[in-house]
Amino acid sequence: MNASFFKIVAGILFVLLSIGIGLYPLQYILANEPFGVLQDRALLNSAIWKWAFYQHVTFGGLAMLFGFTQFSKKIRDKYRSFHRLLGKMYVLSVLLSGIAGLYIAICTFGGLPAQLGFTGLAIGWLITTWLAYFAIKSGRVNAHERWMIRSYALTWAAVMLRLYFPLFEFGFGMNFQASYPIIAWLCWVPNLLVAEWIISRLNTNSSNS
Repeated sequence: MNASFFKIVAGILFVLLSIGIGLYPLQYILANEPFGVLQDRALLNSAIWKWAFYQHVTFGGLAMLFGFTQFSKKIRDKYRSFHRLLGKMYVLSVLLSGIAGLYIAICTFGGLPAQLGFTGLAIGWLITTWLAYFAIKSGRVNAHERWMIRSYALTWAAVMLRLYFPLFEFGFGMNFQASYPIIAWLCWVPNLLVAEWIISRLNTNSSNS
């Protein structure tokens, strides 16, 4: 099996997971009964928290769906106006989801470690997305591409979050209360490290070309 095969498989998984988690919020919208964090009656009694939660997951899902298309060379080259439209929708979705996510992070259970972890994620998500938008508005295409990689790496925290929970529960035997503060950091910090590795490879390829 050569490198191109693994690249194709990785690309397919990237798209499938982006779409799958992008559609995940539909479970909360269509569910007949509360599940997951919505079973916490103390949170449900707060109208502000409930509104912020639905805003966060809905627009976070849309950010997942809009975001992965931004890395399609075919769309960028052949359908540039469509690429720009999806990019604007991505930025708007991140803005609405990130602001709501910041409020949820401050209120989240799991103590200060979890609150700091998710707050850092929300702030980082908003900043990297704004910098990506500002870069393209300034005509700095390379900088835009690199900030978008960082931004979508943080968007992918939603994917990693849903992969880590069952891993910690069934693989490591840790309950939700114990694993939650760890996953609050683990779902996004390694993503950023991977993003920086990808960016370093892009920079190396650019300098060699």
